[in-house]
Amino acid sequence: MGLQQKGMHGTWTSRWTFIMAATGSAVGLGNMWKFPYVAGSNGGGAFVLAYIACILLIGVPVMMAEVAIGRRGRQSPINSMREMVAESGAHSAWRHIGWLGVVAGMLIISFYAVIAGWALDYIFAMASGELRGATGEIAAGVFGKLLADPARLVFWQTLFLMLCVGVVVGGVKKGLGVAVEILMPLLFIMLLILLGFSFFRGNFQAGWDFLFTFDFAALSGRGVLEAMGQAFFTLSIGMGAIMAYGAYMPQNANIGKTILTVAFFDSLTAIISGLIIFSIVFATPGVEPSAGPGLMFISLPVAFGNMPGGLLIGSVFFVLVTIAAWSSAISLLEPAVAWLIEAKDMNRIQANSLIAGGTWLLGLGSVFSFNIWADSTVAGFTFFDFLDFLTSNVMLPLSGLLIAVFVGYVMKDEFVDDEMQGTSPWVMQCWRFMLRYVAPVAIAAVFVMGIYDKFFA
Repeated sequence: MGLQQKGMHGTWTSRWTFIMAATGSAVGLGNMWKFPYVAGSNGGGAFVLAYIACILLIGVPVMMAEVAIGRRGRQSPINSMREMVAESGAHSAWRHIGWLGVVAGMLIISFYAVIAGWALDYIFAMASGELRGATGEIAAGVFGKLLADPARLVFWQTLFLMLCVGVVVGGVKKGLGVAVEILMPLLFIMLLILLGFSFFRGNFQAGWDFLFTFDFAALSGRGVLEAMGQAFFTLSIGMGAIMAYGAYMPQNANIGKTILTVAFFDSLTAIISGLIIFSIVFATPGVEPSAGPGLMFISLPVAFGNMPGGLLIGSVFFVLVTIAAWSSAISLLEPAVAWLIEAKDMNRIQANSLIAGGTWLLGLGSVFSFNIWADSTVAGFTFFDFLDFLTSNVMLPLSGLLIAVFVGYVMKDEFVDDEMQGTSPWVMQCWRFMLRYVAPVAIAAVFVMGIYDKFFA
């Protein structure tokens, strides 16, 4: 068996470029609002401890497995899985893991671009002074007006996808590599600026207490399951991105140490984001933390609009959100683009145009879910809700579960050991145990919880 296309897309210039790329893929909109809210409502510091434990016991082992497949295959997730299945003499059905991840990634970016477009719009809404002195009612009206305007949503969706294509079309070194080497340091600089603002102008003590009060009584079994789910989804596992990025990873980079570094930066971003958001929210009387879009696009604008210097800092915040979304989205485009280059002999311009065009068309369904099709539901789902549920609750857990089982039981140990060179024997034993026995059970529990909550709760 020969990997005749081995390395055809190139490799990252260094281990740190991969770390920044993988961190960029992992850090996204969820870090900015979902983690802090879920942590605050599930025991604060108790949840954070459970989350970190789940990152180490579930997220990191599966992420390592996904990177190992990608680096050994050196191709798109679809072709890397095809090669790994052939190399291991496994049943051909295992090849569908690659397809599952790539398709999930394309579905996700179709609605992710729409949400990222909201952040782009809010950069200018904050900078223009539209939200100066805003009340909750005014902020809700501004957000509602945005959602009710399909042309405006399509404009921002299109612009965001063009930004993504502009990066991915440059390839691994000149596009993705250069972008993450600029975007990720910029993201952390902006995080620190916002953290400083929240410390001096916000209610930092209240934000700290909200996140880090160790209320173990508030951490239920369901809270632990939520920590598992957050740990799994925050690392971009199961959507093809990490496998594709792993294909470009230098051969001499230690996978275990590298992925631990990525997990550290991803978790740090989530925690800092929580401190920033809640310090600012609690500094504004009458503004309460809430989940989802309500926190980011209603509560926070009210807080920014009523603080000295808040409009400028609010603009910076939404630039930060856009950068986080951008670095994640380019990682979702790359797997499908890489496959078209390999399988259909397209160049990067052609492949990007086809994939971005397809996701743009699909994204129109999500745009219309907030206005024209808002009342059109099937089994309680709008088009947007259906894609969100299908990917987050079905495709990603299933993909992650299959990756854990494939590397843990099916892929030949000698091939796994080749990719894990430099890892101490006891770490390998711990990793295999987590991959074979802990991660599959935990992911299955998250999968069942998601289905149960939607249809039976």
